[in-house]
Amino acid sequence: MTLWPRSLATRTALALIAGLAVLEGGGLFITELSRLDLQRLERAEALGLRFSSVYRSVVTAPPEQRDLALRELDPASGITATLDPAPATSDLEPTAFEFQRMIRVSMQVSPVPNGLRWKELRIRGTPFEGRMLVSLQLPSGDWLNERVTVERPRLIQNDFLVAWCVMVALTAGMVFWAVQHFAAPVRRLTAAAEQLGVDVNAPPLPEEGSAEVLAAAVAFNTMAARIRRFVQDRTFLLTAIGHDLRTPITRLKLRAEWMEDEEQQRKMLADLDELEGMVAATLAFGRSDANAEAPAAIDLAELARTILEEAGDARPELAEKCVYQGPPHLTVRARPVAMKRALTNLVLNALNYGGSALVILTAPREAVVTLWVDDDGPGIPPGDLERVFEPFQRLEDSRNRETGGTGLGLPIARSILRAHGGDVVLTNRARGGLRAVVTLPA
Repeated sequence: MTLWPRSLATRTALALIAGLAVLEGGGLFITELSRLDLQRLERAEALGLRFSSVYRSVVTAPPEQRDLALRELDPASGITATLDPAPATSDLEPTAFEFQRMIRVSMQVSPVPNGLRWKELRIRGTPFEGRMLVSLQLPSGDWLNERVTVERPRLIQNDFLVAWCVMVALTAGMVFWAVQHFAAPVRRLTAAAEQLGVDVNAPPLPEEGSAEVLAAAVAFNTMAARIRRFVQDRTFLLTAIGHDLRTPITRLKLRAEWMEDEEQQRKMLADLDELEGMVAATLAFGRSDANAEAPAAIDLAELARTILEEAGDARPELAEKCVYQGPPHLTVRARPVAMKRALTNLVLNALNYGGSALVILTAPREAVVTLWVDDDGPGIPPGDLERVFEPFQRLEDSRNRETGGTGLGLPIARSILRAHGGDVVLTNRARGGLRAVVTLPA
């Protein structure tokens, strides 16, 4: 299982969001660096003024009162100072030239009486280390050591993260909206293709949108029209052939009635009946009756029981082997006549070649209704499980059948079920027999 989505629209949206998030983060990061440079300048200016203010307070005081001036420093300034014979030692690194220059310039702004300026100035540490030490040599030769603890500036502020999250959220919303909007024609095309596979007479795709979407819609509608025309031509051909064949079949039946040889008469009439059945089945397979009938709500459970009862009435010797299992009622939308024909073909197939018909209907799962038609026959070789759905395919040897039929019962059933958006497949049961698995949308 992969976390990477399969949808092209979602993949495109995630790729765009990731790229824009990186770009937005980079832009905000550059802004933060600019803000940090400005903050450094402001902090250097403020520290320079504070250092200079403490120095001025000490140097302008009489020598005997300088210790008192140090004790009276404003605690709010955050500076502690001592008068020492030498500059204080510290583990702090010397301040970088650029930051030291900014502090010196700021200290020059604060006025100091002439003749009282410091002889030497040493600066160690930076605000980024959280501590600073400034040593100034008074004209008397003593050293004023000023120490300050400052808050370390943070490169990434909370407002940076908030701004980035807001920008990414807004970008994600816009990207998802745009991608879904542009992907909508693809989804409509997919839905139209699926509907065309179920109903060849499905309405055409709206020819609107951008040039590419319009061209795709026109091409799709042209293809659908050609498919409809092909199906109509095939249906017309089959109908014409069936109509033409019925007349000579009827004449042959009338002539057979005048035959004196009763055995030959019986055989000829049987052959004509079989030929007539084959023509009727072929016409049923070629016609689009399943698509012409209007869908309606039908009780699938009641329909299955009705088909089994009718099959039992037609084959009294197998009536006890026509069994239904499942809920008493289950409603689905389907074409009633076509659905009855499909399920009847499956039940008769089970009775004729398996000697029994057990219909098992299950409640819908994940919007799919499943119906099984089981028999107790010999089953079908695995290689022929799909071949039997081809028109006119008969497996009388493998199915142990005495007569062949037309080979159209299963193809008709599959064609009808697929026209409903479902399907039917055959599987061999582990305990023997064949199972037809019917699936339908709930």
